[in-house]
Amino acid sequence: MRAELLDLLKRLPWSVEPLDGFSDDTSWRRIERPASPGWSPDEQAEVEKLRARERELAVFVTCHRFWTEVTAPQKVDARMTLKHSAAPPPQPPP
Repeated sequence: MRAELLDLLKRLPWSVEPLDGFSDDTSWRRIERPASPGWSPDEQAEVEKLRARERELAVFVTCHRFWTEVTAPQKVDARMTLKHSAAPPPQPPP
C-alpha cells in the first residue's frame, strides 16, 4: 500500500498546482525545481484514494482488539514484529 503511494508520488510533478520553476542558492543548500504542470484531477483523486486507504488500514491495525490482549511491555516488540512481517526472510549465508 505505502509502496504504491510512494511510487505514484515519485512519478508525479513536484507541485500539485502549476508553478514556475525556481532556483535558490542563498540558503545552506542549493534548491532547484523545474516548472511544474501540476497534477491532473485524476492524479489528485488517485493520490487521495491511496492516502485514504492508508489511513483506513492504519486505523484498522492500531485499533484492532488484538492490541488489548498484548501486555504493555510486549507491545513495542509486537508492533516491531508486525512492521517487519512483510519483509522477506533473511537468506542464509552461502
